[in-house]
Amino acid sequence: MEERTTCLIAGGGPAGMVLGLLLARAGVEVTVLEKHADFLRDFRGDTVHPSTLQLLDELGLGEKFGKLPQSRLDTVSLPGPPALTIADFRKLKVAHPYVAMVPQWDLLDLLADAGRAEPAFHLRMNTEVVSLIREAGRVAGVRYRTADGTTGEIRAEVTIGCDGRWSVVRQDAGLRPREFPVPVDTWWFRLPRYDHDEARLTPSMHHGHFAVVIPRDGYFQVAYLAAKGLDAQLRADGVAAFRNRIRTVLPQLADRVDAITAMDDVKHLDVRLNLVPRWHSAGVLCIGDAAHAMSPVGGFGINLAVQDAVATARLLAGPLRRGRVSGRDLARVQRRRVVPTMLVQAIQRAMHRVVIRPVIEGRRNGPPRALVAMMNAVPAARFVPAYLAGVGLLPEHAPDWARR
Repeated sequence: MEERTTCLIAGGGPAGMVLGLLLARAGVEVTVLEKHADFLRDFRGDTVHPSTLQLLDELGLGEKFGKLPQSRLDTVSLPGPPALTIADFRKLKVAHPYVAMVPQWDLLDLLADAGRAEPAFHLRMNTEVVSLIREAGRVAGVRYRTADGTTGEIRAEVTIGCDGRWSVVRQDAGLRPREFPVPVDTWWFRLPRYDHDEARLTPSMHHGHFAVVIPRDGYFQVAYLAAKGLDAQLRADGVAAFRNRIRTVLPQLADRVDAITAMDDVKHLDVRLNLVPRWHSAGVLCIGDAAHAMSPVGGFGINLAVQDAVATARLLAGPLRRGRVSGRDLARVQRRRVVPTMLVQAIQRAMHRVVIRPVIEGRRNGPPRALVAMMNAVPAARFVPAYLAGVGLLPEHAPDWARR
């Protein structure tokens, strides 16, 4: 039996779920394929910034989101001396002047529940896209495989790759990203969090080490940054040596590093920063990390992906309802979103070069002195990074037909 849908979305991450929900509310038949059985993956992007919180309000999901377990961060600071506040979200004139730290699986479950309330929304878990179908010179759908080995095909007017930095859709469509050099990889792990611990996002730099402590409900999620390509050496050195690295960079948490019982507790992220020059081909479009993998620096990735999804829904809902999406329609999405993406990537590359690389190479124990002096002398300067991280250059809002 031949299966058909109007829009096929590969990947049930933030971009895929937001896009699926919005298109379904526009009356577009949409099918989202997610290769995993659930959304429970640890150490994913968990920062929900003010622009995304505003979007959830517009979609009628703000109240439900507010009931999820979360930590709220209104500043990002570096410990001293002298202490430095990098971004102050309280200065933003927005409905939610903070970053919500929420496990991504809770956010995705919320979006999935909202999608299931729409007759045009179809979510299929345990279903992995393995290749694209081509007919008459354009992409006409996908081939998929389920967890039990069943294979099948779904035809679609347009296929949208929201399947992340290792996107199958992007690769099979022949859309090759331009890679930018990245000096670091990231190692994620958990440490206990006690009642007296502050709920504050804390970067720490010391003697060639860099780490970021992210408060979560009941524990700290820690990102340790070190030179790219170091994973094999860290694992060969063993867990005791790794604990010593963490004691050096996070002395305030030295009393709990024994919670890292083995290197299997430490998850390696191969950090990528890239941009696909052309996000689309006939019948296919990539957005989010599939079009532009982001560094974890600044936590921009999830929010850029969500804004890509909102713009895509707004620009393609009409053509999809009419039953024909042209290359010009797909190009409009890239034109709308490429400049904000390039700006954020330029900021991340500058932070890699000016802040992170000198620290991990042992040339400096903190941010540049000139930056510290300027930020402390002109507190209003904290508004700029807060705005860029929290709102963005071109924030997207839910179309009227998607609001509740």
